[in-house]
Amino acid sequence: MVLMVVVWVGAPAAVWGQDKKLIRIGVTKIVSHAALDADEKGFEAALASAGFKEGVHVSYDRQNAEGDPAKATAIARKFEQDKVDLVHSIATPTTQAVVKVINQIPVVFSSISDPVDAGVVPKDSAPGKKTGSNVTGVSDMWPVLLQMETYAKFVPKAKTWGTIFNPAEANSVTHIKAIRAAAASLNLKLVEVTVASSSEVEAAARSLVGKVQAITITSDNTTVANIDAIARVCDQHNIALFAGDVDSVPRGAVAAYGMDYFWWVTRPAKKAALVLKGVKAGDIPWGPVEKFSLVINLKAARAQGVTVSPDLLKRAAKVIE
Repeated sequence: MVLMVVVWVGAPAAVWGQDKKLIRIGVTKIVSHAALDADEKGFEAALASAGFKEGVHVSYDRQNAEGDPAKATAIARKFEQDKVDLVHSIATPTTQAVVKVINQIPVVFSSISDPVDAGVVPKDSAPGKKTGSNVTGVSDMWPVLLQMETYAKFVPKAKTWGTIFNPAEANSVTHIKAIRAAAASLNLKLVEVTVASSSEVEAAARSLVGKVQAITITSDNTTVANIDAIARVCDQHNIALFAGDVDSVPRGAVAAYGMDYFWWVTRPAKKAALVLKGVKAGDIPWGPVEKFSLVINLKAARAQGVTVSPDLLKRAAKVIE
């Protein structure tokens, strides 16, 4: 799905303490969808809890690239020209744009599947290590094999699965490789359909009708932003739909074994708070998210012809009726 970046220009906390000016934080995300929106709101709520309240200590300039990498680059340039004190960048394509444009400002990322492969942190940087650059943050790499193992238990007779993704998103490519490996280990056939824009997602879903018994969605912003359209197709044709982020479950997926993006971003927000207090971003180790939970949507299950076993219901952290 999904990456967040925070960019820092100097020592805002110290500046605010001297002349009472608000710390200016630029917020940029690649597109608006439930997971990324929760990421943005949760980050700001956690930062407020850490003592950086909007209107009192900080102000936000919130921008949306609307799925356009060129616009993401323009937003990054705007923040650099405006000399904001902090940039919060959400999603892999957005962060890639930020780190290419801004190299003197500390960066705190989240909602990035593989920050090393995406070029956000140095190639020799491992989770739990300092980057030595102007970047730190938290990766949201999903436990893909465990997800697929869990989803397969919902529809044990489904042997052919479909997925839809935008190959232009580095995070999607990373997840697709993991899904291929997971499907192979479970002796499942995987049918892949690619899209280049949001307008192609529903047609891509329809192209899978008659070919697959279930669909799983990757960490792909183009697809996740339009999961409602995929759900409509799945409802019409009894195809089980599974997501990787729990925010997509209320929008029509049968289930997701993933993270709550609103609460998850307390970790990167804590890193951002350290930066705001004067710690260099490169001295703060980056790392992966560690807590996942199962959320089930019984309404979607009924619409898609899926019977949820009592064992799976017992495992769920949340069940939507």
